[in-house]
Amino acid sequence: MLVEKAIIALSGGVDSSVCAHIMKTRGYGCEGVMFRLYDKHGENVADSDISDAEKVAEKVGIPFSVIDYRDDFKRKVIDEFVAVYEKGGTPNPCIVCNRVIKFELLFNRLKEKNADKVVTGHYARVEYDSKAGRYLLKKAVDDSKDQSYVLYNLKKDQLKNIIFPLGELSKSEARHIAEKEGFVNAAKRDSQDICFVPDGNYGKFIEEYRGKSFPSGDFVSESGHVIGQHKGIIHYTIGQRKGLGLALPCPMYVVKKDVFENKVVLGYNDELFSDSLTAKDVNLISVDSIDTPMRVDAKVRYSQKAQPAYAVLLPDGRLSVKFDQPQRAITPGQSVVLYDGDIVVGGGVIE
Repeated sequence: MLVEKAIIALSGGVDSSVCAHIMKTRGYGCEGVMFRLYDKHGENVADSDISDAEKVAEKVGIPFSVIDYRDDFKRKVIDEFVAVYEKGGTPNPCIVCNRVIKFELLFNRLKEKNADKVVTGHYARVEYDSKAGRYLLKKAVDDSKDQSYVLYNLKKDQLKNIIFPLGELSKSEARHIAEKEGFVNAAKRDSQDICFVPDGNYGKFIEEYRGKSFPSGDFVSESGHVIGQHKGIIHYTIGQRKGLGLALPCPMYVVKKDVFENKVVLGYNDELFSDSLTAKDVNLISVDSIDTPMRVDAKVRYSQKAQPAYAVLLPDGRLSVKFDQPQRAITPGQSVVLYDGDIVVGGGVIE
């Protein structure tokens, strides 16, 4: 009997470690691989993560290797992140990384090693729909940990070779397995921030990365009235209220960024709401096309609860989404992801 081979993406965290254990107990021939993508400034975090992953692989009893892809990550993810911010958008680099780095590298490794499956610690599920004759990407059972939003760019033909072992588990169950197995990282805290901006200060990071400061300009109202001075357009995002540095009689929010005029437009909370959007770079999974309006639930950011809407593909291939109720702070550069119940229909980048 042939043993199926699995390539396990190990990060040094608890989730990927539990995946390695689960796949080994299922009888797969496993190999752990870690892609070194970024080293955080002034810390030995990357070396620590590698050490943790190495110890887990040894305990599980699988081979482990580290592949350096820092140059590719800088070029394909960080440079893209900075460029979109400079154009006034607010990108999600985790989605980009999954598409152009992590899964691309995992599938390259799968081919090199003649393996059968790639495995990651994402909280999501892949299931085969015999009626539709296709593999589907679905939400995790634990809705509070569901990560299907950042996976919408997976291709239909990739899903048959992907396993997400944590899709049926809660986070507490995953930690319990790690503790029971005596993994060195069982109590390790989850990473919450973008890996290359650990303090969440995107403006500061971009200025340091580009080696320049961005010019100050006007805060203006929708009518063009000057309210004050901003410290550089990259320091603001749609929906922001805190950190404006203004003494205002009532709360105002960033509702628009005009990169060409170097102006940040402020408005009131109700001005942030819109009931429609268009998106580019569309990827569909559960359907081949959406030629007529399709009833969906749609999310415009990772932390949002999906909202009822209609979606349709425009003749130029872009996606048009019309919500039942106006949504707050729909932000260019972020992604809209469509759901049919717990099934990921697809998604695209908000224009």
